Amino acid sequence: MPAAAPAPPRPRAGGAAVEVIPLGAPEDVGPGDSIAAAAVASAARRGGVRDGDVLVVSQKIVSKQEGRVVRLDAVSPSPLAAGIAAAYGKDPRVVELVLSEARRILRMRDGVIVTETRAGLVCANSGVDESNAGRGGGLAVLLPEDPDASAERLRLEVERLSGARIAVAVSDTFGRPFRAGQADCAIGVSGLGPVLEYAGRADAYGRRLRVTAVAVADELCAAAELVKGKSSGTPMALVRNYAFEPGPGSARGMLRPEGQDLFR
Repeated sequence: MPAAAPAPPRPRAGGAAVEVIPLGAPEDVGPGDSIAAAAVASAARRGGVRDGDVLVVSQKIVSKQEGRVVRLDAVSPSPLAAGIAAAYGKDPRVVELVLSEARRILRMRDGVIVTETRAGLVCANSGVDESNAGRGGGLAVLLPEDPDASAERLRLEVERLSGARIAVAVSDTFGRPFRAGQADCAIGVSGLGPVLEYAGRADAYGRRLRVTAVAVADELCAAAELVKGKSSGTPMALVRNYAFEPGPGSARGMLRPEGQDLFR
């Protein structure tokens, strides 16, 4: 008797229209501020946080809250950073931060430095960013040291304040090797599985799927970016009516193993 086919994945939106709700936050978030409290307060004006919501939070405010902001005038560039900066027309202090945040450099071309960060992310400039860093300039923001832990702390605090069971994704904007432009993706996840596996299941015509796996955490972050924007003062969003199976979750599980990566 043939083995039973795997059960189909849970419907991705439960048959309901998915809603993306922008949430505001104070302009200058810093250590000691509560992102969770800001999210819950902003959501209260839109019906509150509900069970099954996914809170997507931009990496920038998470990094600021965790004190990952560096004054460039306090950075002393190494000879290596100074050499790279001279070759690419970059600020040697920023290059020094890129190097200090990197596990290794993967590519350097046309002024772009692609690195693998200490957390395993492959991205431009180790995620070091001078935009929206703070008033007065001369600042750079680094990625959270452990984005999954950041997402977990935020989820637990929002659940404590709201009483709702939710998931959290920390998002950042990454380039994509096969596509023009950038898109927001998940660098930290807590409360849901970041990838929905379809391999071994049947498609609508009965054909067995072999490798299909949907990066739902990235899709949630990309959807949230449509209402968050880069300079609108809305660094967070709730995605509502997306049906997901609660679980521990981790964005680390989305990192492609080096043996399967054509770029490393």
